[in-house]
Amino acid sequence: QVQLVESGGGLVQAGGSLRLSCAASTRTFSSYAMGWFRQAPGKEREFVAGISWSGSNTDYADSVKGRFTVSRDNAKNTVYLQMNSLKLEDTAVYYCAARSGLTIATKTAQYDYWGQGTQVTVSS
Repeated sequence: QVQLVESGGGLVQAGGSLRLSCAASTRTFSSYAMGWFRQAPGKEREFVAGISWSGSNTDYADSVKGRFTVSRDNAKNTVYLQMNSLKLEDTAVYYCAARSGLTIATKTAQYDYWGQGTQVTVSS
């Protein structure tokens, strides 16, 4: 089965930057569209960013567009989320997810594999 291992989470001050990485254990990484989701306390898990199998198409939640950038390196089986200009409201557990499909999806039910989640805390 596909395993997703996230790294890069931590504590950062508002206005700062952080890069999350998600390494996938699969020989067919390029066949999956990837997504990033986050869940804050008391809130539903929400879509943050997605990227198609080739990396040619991306999609972002309105709350993060212009600040976050998703990318992937299929040769390294890794997807990234570059987070800039972080705000207090970005504080959440961030999850990497893989979908058995080539196109971007924005709902949790559309993804088949999930990472363990990594905490991102933005402080003032």
